[in-house]
Amino acid sequence: MGETPVSHWKGFIVAGLKDASRTCYCGEPRSSDVGKSVVLKGWAHNRRDHGGLIFIDLRDRTGLCQVVLNPSTMDPEHFEQAHALRSEYVLAVRGQVAPRLEGTVNPNLATGEIEVNVSEFEVLNTSRPVPFRLDEYGNVTEEVRLRYRFLDLRRAEMQRNVVLRAQAMRAAREYLDRAGFLEIDTPILNKSTPEGARDMLVPSRLNPGTFYALPQSPQLFKQILMVAGYDKYYQIAKCFRDEDFRADRQLEFTQIDLEMSFVRPEDVQTAVEGIIANIYRMTLGVELETPFERISHADAALRYGSDKPDLRFGLEIQDLTPLLREGGCSFKVFNSILDSGGAVRAFRVPGGGRMYSTTQLKPEGDLNKVARANGAGGMAWFRVEEPSDEAPGGLASNIAKFFTPELLAGMRETMQGEPGDLILFVADKPAVAAAALGQLRLRVARDNDLIDTSRPRFCWVTDFPYFAYNDKEKCWEPEHHPFTMMVDEDVERVRAGQFEDIRSMSYDLVLDGVELGSGSIRIHRQDIQALVFKTLGIADEQARIKFGFLLDALQYGAPPHGGFAIGFDRLIMLMAGEKSIRDVIPFPKTQTGACLMSSAPSPVTPEQLDEVGLELAETDEK
Repeated sequence: MGETPVSHWKGFIVAGLKDASRTCYCGEPRSSDVGKSVVLKGWAHNRRDHGGLIFIDLRDRTGLCQVVLNPSTMDPEHFEQAHALRSEYVLAVRGQVAPRLEGTVNPNLATGEIEVNVSEFEVLNTSRPVPFRLDEYGNVTEEVRLRYRFLDLRRAEMQRNVVLRAQAMRAAREYLDRAGFLEIDTPILNKSTPEGARDMLVPSRLNPGTFYALPQSPQLFKQILMVAGYDKYYQIAKCFRDEDFRADRQLEFTQIDLEMSFVRPEDVQTAVEGIIANIYRMTLGVELETPFERISHADAALRYGSDKPDLRFGLEIQDLTPLLREGGCSFKVFNSILDSGGAVRAFRVPGGGRMYSTTQLKPEGDLNKVARANGAGGMAWFRVEEPSDEAPGGLASNIAKFFTPELLAGMRETMQGEPGDLILFVADKPAVAAAALGQLRLRVARDNDLIDTSRPRFCWVTDFPYFAYNDKEKCWEPEHHPFTMMVDEDVERVRAGQFEDIRSMSYDLVLDGVELGSGSIRIHRQDIQALVFKTLGIADEQARIKFGFLLDALQYGAPPHGGFAIGFDRLIMLMAGEKSIRDVIPFPKTQTGACLMSSAPSPVTPEQLDEVGLELAETDEK
C-alpha cells in the first residue's frame, strides 16, 4: 500500500491525542506498571496484522514496546483505520499496560514481559516506504546508509552509539569539573600554523586576500591559557585536518583536550587515566585498573614491532642479533644483513607448527606477503621439534642446514620453544624488521583467534625520540610537534648540533593497538623554543610570522606546563566495538570527504566568490 496523506487520517482519529503529554518512553514500561494507563509516542517499527488483532512494535530512542490494537476495546471505525498503518509512521497511543500471555514473553526485550492494550491512537505523520529495513540492514552499502543518515540514525545500533557518545562526554566533564579543570572555548577561526597536516582554509570577506584556518588542535591557545594563569584547562574540541582518510580518520573530529601547569608527565597521565576510567565506569559499568602500563618507545618497537602495541595477546618479539653474531650461521641472507648493521628478530607462535602448513609458509604464502608488504624482503621460519637428525638442535626448517646444531639449540632456548611451536623470523634494518614482525604478529593473532577481547588493554608509550630525519627532504623533523619539551639534559646536546637520540617529554595513549592520543610537556622557555625552531630550519622571521603571539607570551613568565588530547571518536569506536569512527559520529564524511546526506561540499555562486575576492582556476575536463 502506498503512502497515506496525513490529512486523510485527521477525520478518523480521536482528536487531541497528539497534544496529550507522553507519560513514559517506549522502552520504560515493566511488569510493575501493569494496570497503569500510559501515553506512548514513537515510530511503528513493524506491524503484524493477525486479522482480529494488530500488533505494533512502537519504537523511540529507549527501545521497543509492543502495543496491541483490539477491536473489542476500541471504536470499530477507529480500529479499521489501523489496518493502513505502516512501518515508520509516527504514532501516539493511549492504553493500559498488561502482562503478555504465557508463551509470548520476549526475553530479549527489556519490555518483553508486558504489552500495551490500545484504547485510542493517532497518526502524527506518515512515511514513505523506507529504502532499507532498519532491522535488516546487513547487506545495505555504507553509501546508502550515509545518504539516508536520518533513517540510519534510527537504528538501535546507531542510537546506542550516539547515546554512548553523549554519556561519555558527560562522564568526562563530570570528572574534569570535579578535578578542578575549567572548560574554556578557544577560537575556531585562527591563522594558519604548521601542525602536521594541511590546514582547512576559510577566506575573509572583511580582509580580502587573507584567510583563516580551522584549528587542527587548540594547541597554541591552550598554551596561552597556561601563560595567563588558568592552570587546569579542558575543552571538548572540534578539530579539522585535511589529511588522507582511514577508518579512524575524518576531516573534522572531536578530542578531549586538556592542559595543566606545574606538572610532570605522570601528573598529566594520571588526569587522563581518571577521565578514561570515569567514562568506562559511567557508561559501561566497567572498572579499569589504573595506573595503565607504561612502555618506552624503544621497548614497544622491540617487543611488539609498533609504537601502538596491542597487549591483548603475547607473541612478543625477541632480538636474536647478539646470538647470531657469535657465529654458527652460514645463511648468506642473515649474514649480509648483520654485516650491514641490520637485525634478526623473531617471535614464537605456541602451537603454530600445527596452525600453518609448509605451503602457507612458502615465499608465495600469506605470511610472507605480509612481511613484504611492510618493507621486508621476506620471512624465515622454524618448527620446534624434539632434537633429532632431521631437527638438530630441536629446530626444523628448509634453511636449518645453514645453522650449526649449537646455534639452533641456542635460538630454541632463547625463544623458549616447545615441540609444536612455530618461530617466525625477519632479518632487515631494525625499523623494517620491527614493522614487518609487528604486522605478522597481528596477522597470526587474528588468524588464530588469540586476541583476548574480554577487557580493554591500555598502555602509555613514553620516551619518544625528539627528532626524526626526513631522508627525502634532508632535514630534521619533530616526532610530535615543535612545542614539545626535550629531556633537560639533552638540551645542551641539541645546542651542540647533536640531534640523534634526543629524548622528548612526550607520551602516547594506546588502547588495543589503536593510538588514542598524544601529549607532552611543553616548551615554556623562549630560548629553547627558538633553539627548536632553528634546528627545524624555521627562520626567526618565519617563526615570528607563524607563532609570534606564542613567542611573545613565553617571554612573560610562562610556567612549566603540559597536556594531552584524547581522540574521542576513536575511544567511542573501540568502546562500542565498531570498526570505523563513521559508525560513532552522527554525521560523518565519506572517504572522499563528502556528506552524502547534505551534498557537501558543494559549489557556491559567483556572487559569493566575488564577496571574498576569489576566482576559481580553470580545470581540464577529462
